[in-house]
Parts: sequence; C-alpha cells; structure tokens
Amino acid sequence: MQIGCHVSVSKGLEKAAQTAHELGANTFQVFTKNPRGLKPKKIDLVDAKKGVQFCKEHGISLVCHTPYITNLSTPKDDLQEATIRSILEDLQIAEAYGAIGAVVHCGKHVGEGEEYGIKRMIETLDLILEQYDGPTKLLLENTAGQGSELGLDPETLMNIRNSTKYPEKIGFCFDTCHAFAAGQWDDETFDDFIKRAEETRYLDHLLAIHFNDSKAPFNSRKDRHEKIGQGYIGTDALQKFLQCEKLNHLPFILETPVQKEIEYAEEIELLRNLSNKRDK
Repeated sequence: MQIGCHVSVSKGLEKAAQTAHELGANTFQVFTKNPRGLKPKKIDLVDAKKGVQFCKEHGISLVCHTPYITNLSTPKDDLQEATIRSILEDLQIAEAYGAIGAVVHCGKHVGEGEEYGIKRMIETLDLILEQYDGPTKLLLENTAGQGSELGLDPETLMNIRNSTKYPEKIGFCFDTCHAFAAGQWDDETFDDFIKRAEETRYLDHLLAIHFNDSKAPFNSRKDRHEKIGQGYIGTDALQKFLQCEKLNHLPFILETPVQKEIEYAEEIELLRNLSNKRDK
C-alpha cells in the first residue's frame, strides 16, 4: 500500500522526498507554496528534476496541496482573479514535481447561499481549467462543513465535477476527518458510505486519501485533525479504509498534528500494521 504523510518542502523537493523515504513512506504530500498566502513561488527546476528522479527510483508517489486562502466560490472578483492565478501556478508546480494531483479545498459561499456558491465554484473551475492543459489533475477535497463551506458529500462533489466544462481534469481527495465531522460516515455507516461513493461514481475519480482521526465529534462540522486512534473516529473505524479493497490502490497521506516530522514514522508503521491485520 501507499502510505505516507505531509512533509515540508522548504528545503526543496529532493530533500522532502528523502525525508519521506527515511520516515518509511512511499507516498507524501507537500504544499505548492505558503499555505496561508498567495505570493507567487518560483520553481527550482533543477531541484524538481532531482526530486522527481528520487521518487521514481524509490517508487514514491506525490500529492501537492494548494494554499488554504484561495476560495473557488468567492463573490469578490478580485479574490476570484487571485484564486485563478494562484491555482494555475499550483498546477504548474505540481506538474513540475511529478504529482498525481493538486488538492484544493472546495469553495465557501460566505453568506451568498449554497446555490450561488456552487454556481460560482463551477464558473471559477472552468476559468482555471480552460487555461491548463497539463497532465496534473485538480483534486477537490471534501470539507467538514465549517461556516459556509461547500462540498461535504459525494453527490455534491460529483455534481460540481459533472457541471464543469472540463470534468476530465478534475479528481477528488477524500479526507476521513472532514467527512466524519460532516456527518458523512462513522464506524457503523462505513459500508453505506462506500456504496454511495460507488453509485455516484465518486470512487472512480478518487485519487488520494487524507487519513486523519478527529478531535471533534461526529457531525460536529469542525475541522480538527487528531493522531490515529486518539480521536473520536478511532482505530477500528479507520482500519476499515485501510482494509477496503476498493481503496487499497490509493495513496493514504497522514495530516495528523505532530511537533516534528519524525513522529510520522511511528504512525506510518501503525497504518501498515493495521492494513495487514485481519480480524480472527
């Protein structure tokens, strides 16, 4: 299985890939640039090439994550323009890094209502993707439903994808914590959720999983990640994802709270054990 974690890219992609490998990961995630800013970032093409080569030699896959500050549903024209410019740049960086996709959070309607927010999100996605013809997919991430966040469930996400002019350029990244907090699944409803994901064809376009426990209760609408087995979801429920044959081809990436990246090594080992352990 592909199991890994989020790694800092502050010292370059090659160093990030080496760190992931040292942690025992065979997949990892990096931010395309400062996660809380939209300042353009110049790509170090030499470093990117070395990083891609290292990943190829060691069988490591990569997912990129775009800054949190963008809003695909913003009613403000200036922020929409900034979002479009930033995500186009993110896609170019992700492509240079050899990533399977660039994750972006779904939009927030900021008081304009869900119908407006979804319509605006589709419009913004079309404006972005009409300008990008590369191989890297834009991965819409499900949200916890905080505030005016959109994109909580497979049905809505598939509707957004299918309503764009470029559905073939869009995939999905599923976050276990977000979906739990949004009331989409728990230990008892896991099978039903997977069935919904299949029936809507969401599963066909799922390319990555953010694997996190939750500090907040089920259906709390709060995005609070926790280490595996230390939150409200629990190890038994999360293990179902690791042992689901319909998901085992996907990269599982930890975004759990750590003080130092070395802490991920223990969690990666835990996930590998859980993926192999079967109930007697």
